Amino acid sequence: MRKTAGVHPDPPLSEATFYILLSMSPTPKHGYAILKEVRYLSGGRVTLSTGTLYGAIRRLLEQGWIERAEDPLPDQTNRKRQTYTLTRAGRRVLDAEVGRLRAMVRAAGLQPAGGGVR
Repeated sequence: MRKTAGVHPDPPLSEATFYILLSMSPTPKHGYAILKEVRYLSGGRVTLSTGTLYGAIRRLLEQGWIERAEDPLPDQTNRKRQTYTLTRAGRRVLDAEVGRLRAMVRAAGLQPAGGGVR
């Protein structure tokens, strides 16, 4: 897969990718925390399996949108957890997607209920 160097992809982000990136926006997270945060942020609409999550993480690492990070809250069992954080490129992609979604919501607010072309 090619690195996009922070350029927003032409197609919109998938809902799962959007929520994965959004879950890491305030602080680095390990896989289980990402799973829980995605479910919370999506209001339960997006429930990722571990296989789906780690496939997405692998792709996001390859694209340069996330990177491995130091675990801010080490596991009490002293097991090494893989923790991930957004890169600058990942933050730019997330910010661009949030802007795109806000513009869509604004446009939807301009249409009367039932819509139609003026």
